[in-house]
Amino acid sequence: MEAEATKPTVETLADQLSGYLDASRINQVRRAYYYAEQAHEGQTRRSGDPYITHPLAVARILAELKLDHQSLMAAMLHDVIEDTGIPKDALSEQFGESVAELVDGVSKLTQIEFRSRAEAQAENFQKMTLAMARDIRVILVKLADRLHNMRTLGHMKYEKRQRISHETLDIYAPIAHRLGMHTLCTELEDLGFKNLYPMRSKYISKAVKKLRGSHREIIDDIRGKLEEKLQERGLPGRIIGREKHLNSIYNKMKFKHKSFHEIMDVYAFRIITDSVDDCYRILGAVHSLYKPLPGRFKDYIAMPKANGYQSLHTTLFGMHVNIEIQIRTEEMEHIANHGIAAHWLYKNDESPVLEVSQRRVDQWVQGLMEMRERADDSLEFIEHVKVDLFPDEVYVFTPRGKILELPGGATPVDFAYAIHTDIGNACVACRVNRHLGSLSQPLQSGQTVEIITAPGARPNPAWLSFVVTGKARSSIRHFLKNQKRTESLDLGKTLLKKSLSGFGHRLADFSEDNRQHVAGHNRVSSFDNLLRDIGLGHRMAYIIARQLVTGQRQSAQAKIAGAGEVSGESKRDSVTIRGTEGLLLRFANCCKPIPGDPVMGVMDSGHGMVVHSDTCHRLPENEAERHQLTHLKWAKDIADEFSVELRVELERQRGVIAEVANAVAMADGNIERINVEEQNARLSIVNLELRVNGRRHLARVMRRIRNIRAVGHITRVRH
Repeated sequence: MEAEATKPTVETLADQLSGYLDASRINQVRRAYYYAEQAHEGQTRRSGDPYITHPLAVARILAELKLDHQSLMAAMLHDVIEDTGIPKDALSEQFGESVAELVDGVSKLTQIEFRSRAEAQAENFQKMTLAMARDIRVILVKLADRLHNMRTLGHMKYEKRQRISHETLDIYAPIAHRLGMHTLCTELEDLGFKNLYPMRSKYISKAVKKLRGSHREIIDDIRGKLEEKLQERGLPGRIIGREKHLNSIYNKMKFKHKSFHEIMDVYAFRIITDSVDDCYRILGAVHSLYKPLPGRFKDYIAMPKANGYQSLHTTLFGMHVNIEIQIRTEEMEHIANHGIAAHWLYKNDESPVLEVSQRRVDQWVQGLMEMRERADDSLEFIEHVKVDLFPDEVYVFTPRGKILELPGGATPVDFAYAIHTDIGNACVACRVNRHLGSLSQPLQSGQTVEIITAPGARPNPAWLSFVVTGKARSSIRHFLKNQKRTESLDLGKTLLKKSLSGFGHRLADFSEDNRQHVAGHNRVSSFDNLLRDIGLGHRMAYIIARQLVTGQRQSAQAKIAGAGEVSGESKRDSVTIRGTEGLLLRFANCCKPIPGDPVMGVMDSGHGMVVHSDTCHRLPENEAERHQLTHLKWAKDIADEFSVELRVELERQRGVIAEVANAVAMADGNIERINVEEQNARLSIVNLELRVNGRRHLARVMRRIRNIRAVGHITRVRH
């Protein structure tokens, strides 16, 4: 972006617009300027300039991007609703519904006070998402507004400069990058960096200028050889040097641990040509001039980046230095610099490049809307989105050959959710390049990924430890929250029914009024929420049962007083468990209960029920606390496997461990872990952790192991 001329006027803007807008539209922009000038009469900026200089400067930034006349009118009027009290309806009458909507959208994106800066940014981002979904031009006007504010930040107080710079680097620059607006993005980043770290910015800037002067000869020599090669082959192309930006240099030094000279010893050029065919021909020409570095070639023309960026990238080795070259067409150059803003310049042409760019932006905004609906609050939403704002992309294929771009480090689970939320939720396995692969393995560009789903499958909470895309993370969390709500309701209802049976009642005996009265007494909004609290372990089923009975029969004091005697009955009414109840039923690691063991349930506040063996030393011993335990019984037809630990004492012999493992396998057991401890020269102790589906199965496994001649003693371990 060029530096602004001193004291620009609406007429200098009109001259700028005459290059791509007709006279009637330029007059509409003029009319918006005079309306805004009148509305802001008497208002000044911190610099002392009349306030109208700001809207005019924002419009000039958009004019450089060659945006349409409605966006320019909205830029002129973007502070009118907020700062002058003129209503949206008045703007609609004067300038039409579209312009009024744009102005209203931009006004709603302005900063409002929240409890914390993080929350303010997150809330703003949610608003931006809604605004972008309605009209992408809203964010373009807002980005231009932010750019001019960053250019004139010097008049602000230090604290405000810091806050605005952080917000620019955290939110606005990444959005500009995601929309493919490279020129605007790099200026926002450099201005943010300069205001946050003035000394570091000054030092790097000085070092760059010094180095550029001493390298001038090498740069001119390389450019001369490239131009000579293009002329020799008869290829059209203009060669321009690429400047490295201060914020980019600083980030590479900080995060990639590179020295300043390592970064600056790479010479970067861009070759702009006429057609896609010429791009590939020029690639061949430069590769014949200097040797390409293996693994450093990227074809973003065949596979564009997520923000629509297209170019050929290659790194060459010549004249004892590395030379980075980007090759692209004029149209690709314009779109690389201005991204989605280029849409209005090319909208009358049939531009396939623009169509791809527009479609990708639409998909991204749609994805943001989905995440916004699933997130519980604005901070969770922005946590999911920030990952997607800096995608270091990998490109993978579906079995039908469709290309999907994902952030670097993405896994098959991210891929599954990128296709559709339902496919992600039902994903059980994957094939990578036709071979079964792990769901947690990071994908590489060029791989073909096939997702295997199963009816009734559901997301695994462990996936949250390795997924990287915001969509996958938000979808998994959303599903697990809903699952937890459903499971806590079912478990709470089961526990309450069991407690009520001890009082000689059923849940159906109580009216809706009675239930609501008890819910209100416990300060929860509904009886279902009260049941969820019981299921999560926040409340005791016995107490809620007593409140229901007391509430219905105030007169039957004797029966209620004798409730403690009746509770003995409730011990015989056990809750049946299958072992597959989901998130709210866990099996204690201390005693590792398996089907067939007598078991008790202990409520763990917020996490549901933990199942212990009834002889476990961790269970409370005094009668008052044992009264709070839930008596459980196992369902008859359990097919699931449970973890159990065995301790085997045996004579040391060659191949005896293999015999033990074989014995477990013959009894259909599954060894998870094996650990051998040396006791003395003659005896060893083997600790086995294996999976069985109940006590009978365990007895069969132990019998097989006991039959091995070298085995002296075998016991089940309970910690």
